[in-house]
Amino acid sequence: MSAHDSEHAPSMRTPLGKVRNLGASHSGTGDFWRQRLTAVAMTLLIIPVLVIVMMLLGRNQAGAAQILGSLPIAVILLLFIVASTWHMKIGMQEVIEDYVRSEKLKLAAIMANNFFCFAVALASIYAILKLSSGV
Repeated sequence: MSAHDSEHAPSMRTPLGKVRNLGASHSGTGDFWRQRLTAVAMTLLIIPVLVIVMMLLGRNQAGAAQILGSLPIAVILLLFIVASTWHMKIGMQEVIEDYVRSEKLKLAAIMANNFFCFAVALASIYAILKLSSGV
């Protein structure tokens, strides 16, 4: 059977797999390493983030803007937000893929998970940028 013949062979993939363009093994290996990478990033960033949060305690908006106006502090917080929301997205997707049986519900849940994680990241990034600019 040539490569051309296999293009017309019946597909063994599920409808969700076709939509997400995934084979039988889904995205396991890539997601595994991305989740480990984001976990390491969060582990490295957690101490600086906790120090920043402690510096912000009891401050008003002007005081917070002064602290967050520092480029290194804003960058640390932005990196932590991106790493943690990406980590959350991958983790929830794994739970959905493992425990939701209905393909339609699974697809809807994955789409909702992607939207929610994107919205959380976007709102958090916006808040950091707004506070750091002092506006």
